[in-house]
Amino acid sequence: MSDKYFSDEVSSKQRFEFGKNWKGFINKLTDERIQHAEISLMDMLKVDNLKGKTFLDIGSGSGLSSLVAKKCGAKVTSFDFDDSSVWCTNKLKSLYFPDSSDWEIIQGSVLDTEFLKSLGSFDIVYSWGVLHHTGEMATAIDNASKLVNKDGLLFLAIYNDQGLKSHFWWMIKYLYNHLPGLLQKPFAYSLGFTIKFLMLIKYTLKLKPMIILSRIFNYQTSRGMSLRNDIVDWYGGFPYEFLKYEHLVRYVEGKGFKLVNGRKASSLGCHQVVFKSLRQ
Repeated sequence: MSDKYFSDEVSSKQRFEFGKNWKGFINKLTDERIQHAEISLMDMLKVDNLKGKTFLDIGSGSGLSSLVAKKCGAKVTSFDFDDSSVWCTNKLKSLYFPDSSDWEIIQGSVLDTEFLKSLGSFDIVYSWGVLHHTGEMATAIDNASKLVNKDGLLFLAIYNDQGLKSHFWWMIKYLYNHLPGLLQKPFAYSLGFTIKFLMLIKYTLKLKPMIILSRIFNYQTSRGMSLRNDIVDWYGGFPYEFLKYEHLVRYVEGKGFKLVNGRKASSLGCHQVVFKSLRQ
């Protein structure tokens, strides 16, 4: 799928420009954030390193996960539909591994079967918070699963289905993308921090304010990310689909996989699931 196709979707208010948001995150990237991201990735995969492994990052976004995989010893292939995300990933490569031939970065779509065929298969196929933004989540999961080697791992993060709440958030994201550009970030920040303030009041009345405060002050310990960038990502992230944890596990296991590690989202946020391929 071409860059023009992406631009057409943005122009018609059907797609959020994740890459432009991640360009702001690149300037905030520190060794500490990278370390937190590395710990998170290794913990979910239950390994100490990725030496000798091939790693596919579907929807590389900021490029942070691809960078971590490369630092852990993997041969990395990164792709994203968004040309600004491709720029971000290339930027990180130029900063940390400028001469590496073991990190390939491409623009492409997980919905483009001809493009995917050109990639081959991988020991680890990784897609964090991406496939639910394609507009065709089931197809995207199917396509990602086909890229996993025999005995390889599939690591996905998919938004939790909260019932009516999720449909409410769909409307909020739709509204964000239909606002004039100058109003989008103020809308996200004002609503995001208002909700966090109301949650702080709620938990303070329960004499447990640190439940909220610790999440705010220690935010980067979660995958090395940035609260401000993630707020924009959350309110703008469109298209938007979601699944209950049990449905996600059942669906992927039905494709010839076995769950080996999983973290179920309790409310907002993503289920994190790692599956091992059982295919012959």
